[in-house]
Amino acid sequence: MNALYDTLHRYVDDGRVPGAVGLVARGHDVEVVTAGSVDADGTAPMARDTIFRIASITKPVAAAAVLMLVEEGRLALDAPVEEWLPELAKPSVVRTPDAPVADVVPAARPITVEDLLSSRTGWGFPADFSLPAVQSLFTVQKDGRALQDWPDPHTWLGLLAQVPMLHQPGDAWLYGTSSDLQGTLVARASGRTLPDFLAERIFEPLGMEDTAFAVPESKRHRFTSSYTPTPDGTLELTDTPDGLWSRLPRFHSGGGGLVSTADDWLAFACMLLNGGEGNGHRLLTPASVSRMTTNHLTAEQRAAATLFLEGQGWGYGGQVDVTPADPWNVPGRYGWVGGTGTTAHVVPSTGTVAILLTQVAMTNPTPTPLMRDFWRSAAGG
Repeated sequence: MNALYDTLHRYVDDGRVPGAVGLVARGHDVEVVTAGSVDADGTAPMARDTIFRIASITKPVAAAAVLMLVEEGRLALDAPVEEWLPELAKPSVVRTPDAPVADVVPAARPITVEDLLSSRTGWGFPADFSLPAVQSLFTVQKDGRALQDWPDPHTWLGLLAQVPMLHQPGDAWLYGTSSDLQGTLVARASGRTLPDFLAERIFEPLGMEDTAFAVPESKRHRFTSSYTPTPDGTLELTDTPDGLWSRLPRFHSGGGGLVSTADDWLAFACMLLNGGEGNGHRLLTPASVSRMTTNHLTAEQRAAATLFLEGQGWGYGGQVDVTPADPWNVPGRYGWVGGTGTTAHVVPSTGTVAILLTQVAMTNPTPTPLMRDFWRSAAGG
């Protein structure tokens, strides 16, 4: 048996995940391994076309959508976002990161489109969740895996504007909020809903037939249940195929709202590896793909984001490896992890794509042992 097969089946056999789909593509050579079942009850075997809640590996898709609008001239990287998001025209910033939320100063400059793309708006999560401004953000930036609890984007923006930023625009990389702002920006700048824009401009051209913000009844037999690990090692059921993703949510999350399959994300990945062209359609220019997959953080910004980035960098919508800290950290490797138990990366220097889809949630920002073992097997293949 090969390393990928052994890795996935080991985790299924010991009960840590009900099932998994692993895909490693090297050029036209695509290896797919399925293991286990779509749910803990074993009602159906895991399959290559099984649909998963992909959570934060939605983020690269949202970033690509923003760059499409930049290329069209509807947006500009250095333009203040207040033209499209007027709620964010006059944000306040806490005087120091540990200051009370009432101790604020005005933003030193406007928030730009590039700030959103590089996750340096001033809103988001640092390593220390106990800071007063972060606790305040938690009232608005709730768990992205339960989007049915979120208000509509316009209400959400109004609530976010009342939360002071933790840092001045551009000063620090912070996780999460910027990608949801990207999704709202795309909708406002395009005059379309985010689901409609992504479907028309990305999913349909690339043939991503199973990627969306909800799963229709006709496809739910291919949709997993989702779980959260408990302290005693069992799995707690958190959603079923007929549950939260059976209808379109009020909030269309650019940060984590999509469902997808391994082959659908592969189509997106191949577009990136091919300089913005996929399935006979050009979605982005090579220059935009390069900006998307290049690190934009300073060494100081990377050092302050070790909880999430573990010393690596950030492009637009995804991590960019800059140091070979582990066997899988190839400089230039781009992608991210999803809190529902998913990962997806491309390695431009080798033309490799590695996608892991499971239905068991992460319990903290640190990649799980299964994710690391998957990356190790993919890198050693």
